[in-house]
Amino acid sequence: MPIVLAFAAFVTTLLGGIVAQRVRDRRHMVLGAAAGVMLGVVAFDLVPEGLALGPYRLLGVPLPMLALALGFLTIHVIERSLAVHEVQEGHYASHSHRHAAVGLGAGSALVVHSLIDGTAIGAAFQTGSELGLVVAIAVIAHDFTDGFNTFTLTTLYGNARRRAVILVLLDAVAPIVGASLTFLIHIPEPVLAAYLGFFGGFLLYLATADILPEAHTTDHPTRATLLATIGGTLFMWLVIGLTAHRP
Repeated sequence: MPIVLAFAAFVTTLLGGIVAQRVRDRRHMVLGAAAGVMLGVVAFDLVPEGLALGPYRLLGVPLPMLALALGFLTIHVIERSLAVHEVQEGHYASHSHRHAAVGLGAGSALVVHSLIDGTAIGAAFQTGSELGLVVAIAVIAHDFTDGFNTFTLTTLYGNARRRAVILVLLDAVAPIVGASLTFLIHIPEPVLAAYLGFFGGFLLYLATADILPEAHTTDHPTRATLLATIGGTLFMWLVIGLTAHRP
């Protein structure tokens, strides 16, 4: 049953990637919505889930929050070191976001996240079938946005469409692999809590420092993009709020 339900997550992830490809003529809207979705994933999913794993603290600060700051600063240092942010003439908010490695790193991180989604399904079924079904519904619902963001982030940094499609396929397969691995291994809770926080900081930086400035260029209507960002955030709130939160 866990593997069957993980296959449903495979399908919704692919659908998210397909939608991201089909609406490329509305790129500013796609980027605005993607930033909102990523903010929602961090605020409503990753951080609460990391904090719920246990009272792991360093010098009084919850481990996931320390990891979040570390993730944010890590990608910031990497981008500044690679001189990714160079303002183009005539565009205050437009940046030369064309370092392919950053896009591949972001897409790969989403694949790892989907792998953990699959392990969440398998682990929940080991606790009980009812809990496992609830967790699976939550994963299936939000994996659409994982596929959407994987394609959007990968292509935003100048990667070819083929690379983005490959990462979307890996992202789709990852929940099935994760669900299967739960029969063999167990991820320590402190490690998982730290990863969720680190990944949250990673996404938060990309959404605020990269995607939103790119979406709000002078070539596109700011109001529509802003509404798309708010809509993306509210969408994730509904997705996570209407499904039971994973343990």
